[in-house]
Parts: sequence; C-alpha cells; structure tokens
Amino acid sequence: MAKPYYEFFCPVKVIAGHAALEHIPFELSTLGAKRPLIITDKGVRSNNLLAPIEAAFENTDVEIGFIFDDVPPDSSLETVRKAAELYRQHNCDAILAVGGGSVIDTSKATNILVSEGGDDLLKYSGAHNLPKPLKPFFVIPTTSGTGSEVTMVAVVSDTEKNLKMPFASYYLMPHAAILDPRMTQTLPPHLTAMTAMDAMTHAVEAYTCMAANPISDAYATAAVKKVSENLFKVLDNPTDAQGRLELAQASTMAGIAFSNSMVGLVHSLGHALGAVAHLPHGLCMNLFLPYVLEYNKAVNGDKIADLLLPLAGADLFAQTPAHLRADKAIASIAAMRDRIYALTKLPRTLSETGKVTEAQFDEIAEKALNDGSIIYNPKEATLDDLKSILKKAW
Repeated sequence: MAKPYYEFFCPVKVIAGHAALEHIPFELSTLGAKRPLIITDKGVRSNNLLAPIEAAFENTDVEIGFIFDDVPPDSSLETVRKAAELYRQHNCDAILAVGGGSVIDTSKATNILVSEGGDDLLKYSGAHNLPKPLKPFFVIPTTSGTGSEVTMVAVVSDTEKNLKMPFASYYLMPHAAILDPRMTQTLPPHLTAMTAMDAMTHAVEAYTCMAANPISDAYATAAVKKVSENLFKVLDNPTDAQGRLELAQASTMAGIAFSNSMVGLVHSLGHALGAVAHLPHGLCMNLFLPYVLEYNKAVNGDKIADLLLPLAGADLFAQTPAHLRADKAIASIAAMRDRIYALTKLPRTLSETGKVTEAQFDEIAEKALNDGSIIYNPKEATLDDLKSILKKAW
C-alpha cells in the first residue's frame, strides 16, 4: 500500500557505459576542478585499473594531482587524515574515489576534512552535521554491490576506541557516479557473486520494507531483474562487458532505491554478524536473505510475491498461482544461492562459513536487535525471533 507521504532524493549524476571513464576530465572541469586527488587501494592499483583513468586525462587540461593508494579494507580515521594531508600538499581541488566500499567511505570522509578544514572528523559524525556543500567528488566503483556511489552515508573506524563512526549528510553524496565495465572486469568470481547478492539484497529489502515508495520500487525491481538476468552470464564469461555494465547499473539502482526506502532485518543481522565474526558485508547479506523473507512473509507476502516477476521472468510468474508466488520468489533466491555456491563456493549457511559458532548467536541477536535497520522491517522481531532465524541460517 502506498503511504500518503514520501520523499525521494538522488542528486548524483550517473555517467555509464563502455567509454564512461573518458568523460571524467570534462565533467570535472564543468565543476571548476583541474587537479583531482585519486583515492584507491593497492589491489585496484596492482590490477592496473587506474591505467584507463590516467589515459583519459592525457590530452586534457585537467591533471591528476596525486594518487593515494593506501586505503586498508576497513578504513580508519588515520587513513582519512593522511589522505586529506596529501590533498592539501598537492594543491588538489577534487576527489576521485576508485574502489569498493572502504575506498568510497574513506573518500567521503576525506572530503569533509578538505572542505571544512582541520583534522577533527569526530565533530561531523552522526547525521546532518555538515554545514555546507563539499568539494567536487566523483566515485568510480570497482565492485558492483555497495551502492555507496549514490548514498549519503560513510562509516569509518576509530581504531583507538575500536568503534565504527557513522556519517550521514546529503552533502556526502558524490557529484557523479561513473559506471564503466572495465572497472569490474578483473573481479574474481566469488567477489562478483558476493557483491551481486549485496545489490540483490539492497533491492529486495528496499522493495519489501516499510518505507518503500512508488519511485524507489521502480529502481528496486529493475535492479532485481538486472542481477537475475546477468549474474550467471558474467560468472560463465567474466569478460562479458555488457553483463558487467548491467551488474554495475543494478548496484547503483539498488543504492538509489535503499537510500530512499531504507533496509530491514537482513541488514540488522548482517551488520551484527559482520561485527561479531568479521565477515564481509555482501556475504552476510547472502546468508540471511531467504530466511528473513520467510520470516516476513506472513506480513508482506504480497510484496514478496511481486518479486517473482523480476526474479524468474514472465512465464514462470504467469504459471504460478497467485497464492504460491511469495514461496516461489523465496525459492528462486535460494536456488540462485545454490547455483552460486556450485560455481564459486560462496557460503549459503552460517556453518558453511567456518567462521561462526552457535555460541555467538546470543551476541549476534542482541546486536541485531539494537541495529537501526530493524525499525523498517515489516514484521517486528524479538530476541527469540532473531535467534530462530540464526538457527535456520545455520
């Protein structure tokens, strides 16, 4: 049922296609920027993914000011301060993030420091604590999963206090997201699958949780369809440029959907499991998705049923009686995970990870109960409910 009131916001320009990188210098110059700092990590650099970006700047009057490639898998305040210092040293005037979630979060936080001055990030943490727009900032994702290129959120670790610091502000949203299939071509199969299931979960939760609206629904269902139709093409043929571009677009569309309609219990459990067992976010999404849908089905079975169409196609949707569509949609996701497991060994259950014990269930359930995403889940969950989902996922 449509709510009587909703808001939808996405100011990020999307530049997508087989020559998207070549447009970056022009797009920067339209914002008055001439010397971007590239923020990336060692993996991106050693896979030679910066080469086509550097080539794009060659015959232009925009030049790369400096390349900072020291972002760790879990970014920290220290990393952000280091990046900001290099930005100032090399007289940069824009930021290009080239990487996955950690690089993008680092870049968002670096943009706060170089725009606001000083090196105290902490006073801007929390929600809506930035007073004005930040410096020109573009994101070039090298995975197709997080959707961070279109969200207003960043998370950075305070390693001294062992805390994750969240930042949320409309000003953190990039000016542009550049989607180019060359950037995900070298992604190994298990990461391709894991990030695609991250995008799938963003889309499914955006569609089935409580703050969904008609516009976010359009983005979410389109993202589900793109992942369903292209993931196995890419796993069978990793250099399929069109398939890679479709997955990149799915990730961005899912990001736009969930930043407007929020996510639910899969994310609450996933955040908690990630904190306790230090497993990657995309894997955590893959582990919980079908079990949470099963749990929510009594309350929002009609929304889950709708997803059978983008998940399995028109023929199967038409052949399935309406009252069985929700079950069939959940079964389609389970079958997709089985097929991924056969191809890439991406774990489907907590026991398959080899990193989780049943003794950790209480701690995971308690953390999940206190996670912000639980507020938007269509069905309320108690501590016991969460533990029973964990048992099913075991």
